[in-house]
Amino acid sequence: MAFDNNVVLVGNVTRDPELRFTQGGAAVCSFGLAWNQRSQQGEDKAHFFDISCWRDLAENVAESLTRGMRVVVYGRLDYRTWEGQNGEKRSAVQIVADEVSPSIRWATAQVSKNERGGGGSSQPSQPNPSNTGSDFGAGYEIPDEEPF
Repeated sequence: MAFDNNVVLVGNVTRDPELRFTQGGAAVCSFGLAWNQRSQQGEDKAHFFDISCWRDLAENVAESLTRGMRVVVYGRLDYRTWEGQNGEKRSAVQIVADEVSPSIRWATAQVSKNERGGGGSSQPSQPNPSNTGSDFGAGYEIPDEEPF
């Protein structure tokens, strides 16, 4: 039986993203995220999460995020177990991110679109000057023709 285990977290990046590559060449990036839970008595309790992301998202995150930034992470829970160096069983829950974005509640952000399939290292895309339709947001032009 399939089910969703989606989570959305809003918090601050606790450590700069670390970008690595698998032996197969896939980019993987990990960083920490924290959010404070305020109780009714006014006490704060910090919650810490390990976040990982893959491929183009990993490269974009590594290029865009730094420690202290407030971000929104949409992803899924991943539970893994392994055996430690001295034989004890270990386990961890982490968030595998599908989307990561800056939170603009208390800040502003500038976003630039990457060329498709270019990862985080490509140049921002430029609108097509030959299309005479009106601009309708990042990289999208409204055609002159009726849609029906």
